[in-house]
Amino acid sequence: MTQHAPGKSFREGITLVDLFEMFPDNDTAMRWFESRIWKDGRRCPTCRNPDTTEARHPKMPYYCYKCRSHFSVKKGTVMECSKIPYRKWAIGTYLVATNLKGVSSMKIHRDLGITQRSAWFMIHRLRESWKKLAGVDGMTGPVEIDEAFFGGSDKNRHADKKGTKPKTAVVGVKDRTTNKVAAAPVPETTKARLGHFINTHVDKGAKKYTDENRAYAGLPNHESCNHSTGQWVRGMAHTNGMESFWSMMKRGYDGVFHHMSEDHLHRYVNEFAGRHNVRDMDTIDMMGTMAGNMAGSRLTYKSLIGHV
Repeated sequence: MTQHAPGKSFREGITLVDLFEMFPDNDTAMRWFESRIWKDGRRCPTCRNPDTTEARHPKMPYYCYKCRSHFSVKKGTVMECSKIPYRKWAIGTYLVATNLKGVSSMKIHRDLGITQRSAWFMIHRLRESWKKLAGVDGMTGPVEIDEAFFGGSDKNRHADKKGTKPKTAVVGVKDRTTNKVAAAPVPETTKARLGHFINTHVDKGAKKYTDENRAYAGLPNHESCNHSTGQWVRGMAHTNGMESFWSMMKRGYDGVFHHMSEDHLHRYVNEFAGRHNVRDMDTIDMMGTMAGNMAGSRLTYKSLIGHV
């Protein structure tokens, strides 16, 4: 009798042996990115003109007749201006897609043989491809709404800095019907801030379940349970689904990254929410979805370190 592996055994994964056979060289990886980014055929990233041809340029293998410029599949994507080969981008995409708690820049640096700074920049650019997957709107419910806080502990700070930098709040909502999650950092957990987030992602008539936070008081079609008194479930009212999501993200914080800068926290949130929302896909489809979302999501190093 066949024994099923633990976890989501219905998913088709990719072993490391399979991965290297899929991408034996740079040209194969480039063709794979082209098939995912140009699903409807090759187009110039600058003017969207389909009237293009192959060229002999060493780095820009295609030419657009309309705007008279050379281009590659990297142009207009998170890979633009990157000197990292396509094969390493494909392997990096695999590592980010398959590590549920995230992958550190040090591991990417060691596994791909690139500098740690390049690895850090690469991962942040790959996080941009999760942005569309994390932006789930129009949840019809029932939904769970909850907040979590990320940041260093006071006990780890110097005495003169204790209490000076509180943790950053992140609010999240999970649709129980679709299992999709949307989340975002918020500067404060006021009724106005949380209400705006909820109205952005949840249909007004959806059933809403929260904890006892008074900021949720007055929400339409709303029930809550009182965590402060040890009441974690009251009938259908609980936030266990969102708590599970926070648990995964906090394991990534504690065990992989050890720190998530407040300036980049939204990118980490997008990564975890986006990966959660496609976790039922086969691995190759997860990678393909990430690649397809690379277009139009360019992130420059200057804007990244400048926190623009």
